[in-house]
Amino acid sequence: MEKHFNGSADCYTIDLYIKHHYLPIMYGVIFLVGVVGNLLAFTVYLVKLRPWKSSSIIMVNLVVADLLYTLSLPFLVQFYATMNWTLGEFMCRFLRFCFYFNLYGSILFLTCHSIFRYIAVVHPLKAAQIQRKRWGITVCLAVWAISLVEIGPMLSMITTKKKGNTTVCLDFASNDPNVIWWYGWILTVLGYLVPLVVVCFCYNRIGNTLGISLSAKRPSRLRTQKLTVMILVVFIVCFLPYHILRVMRVHSLRSNTTSCLYRRGVNAAYTLSRPLAGLNIVFNLALYTLSGDKFQQAFYITMEPFEEVQLAPSLNLLIRLIWNQPSPSATHVVDSYLP
Repeated sequence: MEKHFNGSADCYTIDLYIKHHYLPIMYGVIFLVGVVGNLLAFTVYLVKLRPWKSSSIIMVNLVVADLLYTLSLPFLVQFYATMNWTLGEFMCRFLRFCFYFNLYGSILFLTCHSIFRYIAVVHPLKAAQIQRKRWGITVCLAVWAISLVEIGPMLSMITTKKKGNTTVCLDFASNDPNVIWWYGWILTVLGYLVPLVVVCFCYNRIGNTLGISLSAKRPSRLRTQKLTVMILVVFIVCFLPYHILRVMRVHSLRSNTTSCLYRRGVNAAYTLSRPLAGLNIVFNLALYTLSGDKFQQAFYITMEPFEEVQLAPSLNLLIRLIWNQPSPSATHVVDSYLP
């Protein structure tokens, strides 16, 4: 597939350098933040926020999806640090599957959360109905099923490849371009662009409705503004560069006229975007405090028994960076406008 890979001076292997040095560091950081943050979030939801509303059920499933991806990262760190895959083809397919399953599962969960919020704010008479657990359970089962249907075919497309004395676990976009081209476009349109349009529509209507009904300084409106910005950051900053560069990467492999230098450059940019897409799990941690489920209050209540415990400085800093909120005594309950 990499027809033009040679050691000539006009074709620098910058993409391999980035894979070997950049990916292990980024995936390692995402793993540490993701494991600590999502385990804490799962504990808070499981212990302190029962019974769950439909929005809570969606958020818990988002945590589970993020944990699935996070726990796959140490294997990728080891692979890119050594540039040799030793775990076999099945594990290669499974770990790549975990990345895309989390990516498109997260997109769908965030989209569903936006739709629920839209109904609660714009059509408040229907809010009580969508608060019921069965709606949250039904939606989450549908998201898992749709994600499986979307990503399932990828299991037959991802493979390993021998390069000299080493084995490479190929990323999805580095496999046979003639096989993955149209499938990649289907994922981009149905898995990303359509949800992006839905999310933008929902928060545009929510913003218009709250702008009419609320004072600009009401906590509820400020919370909504922060939540809107955070979700749009995830969709645009994390997901958009990745999808654009993935299309460019596959196109560069399909074309017989692209130079080796261009192909390497596109692959380098695409490689840089992959951890950026994975950073959605870090932004998701901040979403929990804005989700209207009184998450930050429950978080501090959960941590109260450990107040006397001297945490490692790095761990304490990590927790504060993720959920930098005032103490429960200083916070007050505000209208959440969430299901």
